This record gives sequence, structure tokens and C-alpha cells, in this order.
Amino acid sequence: MNALAIDSAVTRLSLAVKNDTKTISAVYDIGMKQSETLLPAIDYLLSKAGLTAAQLDYTVLCAGPGSFTGLRLAFAALKAVEHAGGIPLYGIPSLEAYAHPYRILPFTVIPVIDAKKDKFYAAVYDGENEVLAGGDYEPSRIADSLKTEQAVLICGPDAALFAERAPEIGQRTKIYVMPFSEVTTDALFALAEQRIARNIPPLKDFDGPVYMRASEAEEHLTD
Repeated sequence: MNALAIDSAVTRLSLAVKNDTKTISAVYDIGMKQSETLLPAIDYLLSKAGLTAAQLDYTVLCAGPGSFTGLRLAFAALKAVEHAGGIPLYGIPSLEAYAHPYRILPFTVIPVIDAKKDKFYAAVYDGENEVLAGGDYEPSRIADSLKTEQAVLICGPDAALFAERAPEIGQRTKIYVMPFSEVTTDALFALAEQRIARNIPPLKDFDGPVYMRASEAEEHLTD
């Protein structure tokens, strides 16, 4: 299948385009300059794959939680592709994407993103089972969700920080802290194609990013 994937949930922007024979990926560690890079990067990867946007079978992105600005940029870009050519757009929860490569292992898997204010966006998985749904949690709440002494694998962009902030997990069981993968788009492709195979519909026109928390601007409006 021909497809385009974008992970802009964190400050490191990850994109990939694949056709039936190859996948071309790019990672831009550019902080808050995603808006200057995203569209040229999409055009570049499509050209390297010998594709146009109209030839895509689907697009997929990390739907959140994550960076408010980054998520909006990816949604805007892929909604434009969807509307221009009728290309279905799939949204994958960021935490599910980050956990995906590890859920076949015999560990409890905790994907995490630093949500600031001493909290983390996190979920807890035990194989196919979701032990704790993705949310905005204090480290102690995540630790309390662990019901067994099974070894824990912490992943995602802020795995090391979370392990430091939740030392009680390491006191109860063995933990593995995974470095954040350079390419997260492989998981997006795999999860989107699982949804396609199960006839799960793509995002609707009105679907947007999953934030889990009001932005700082929104919080100031309610002060």
C-alpha cells in the first residue's frame, strides 16, 4: 500500500512515505520549527518514493496527546490531503504508537510523554490488555495501576524522566528503560493497516487532535 505517516506529537518530527517496495523516512530534531519543515518534508519524501499525494491509499498520524502546535500542524496537512483527493486519514493515539513495538514482549509496557506540572501522559499495557487507559497522570497513579511484580518496560520520548520520577516501580520490580526510537512511523503504518484490515473507519471530518489537557492559553482564559 502507498501511505504517508507523520508523528509530530513531540518536538522531534518523524515522517515516512512507503510504496509497495520501499519505505523512506526522515527525522527532524528541530524543536518548535515544525511549521517551517513539515510541508517541504512531505513533498520531498513523496518525490523520493515516486508518488504524488493522489496516489496514496491512506495517511496516518499520531493523534495525541502531545504538543498542541505539532498535532495541529499534522492534522492540517493530512486533512488537506484527505479533502483534495479523498485519501482516508487514520489517527493513532500517540501512546499506543510508542508502545506498539514492545507489546509482544513479556513485560508490562508503559509509554510516557512528559506533560509538565509533575505529570505524564501515559498508558499501561499488558500484552493485548490495556491496564490503564491513556491519560494525564501523576507518576504515583501510574505506579499504583501495576498489580503484579512482572517486569516493566518504560518507553516513549520521556521514559528516562519517568523512571526517575517514579522510583517506587524500580523498588517493586525490574524495569527496562528504552531509548526513544528514531523512527516511530513504522508503528503508525502497522497500526493503521490493522485498522484497515478490521474495517475500522478512518477519522471523520470533525475529528481532531486528542489533547487530554487544556492548553496554557485556554487555562489562562479560565483564571
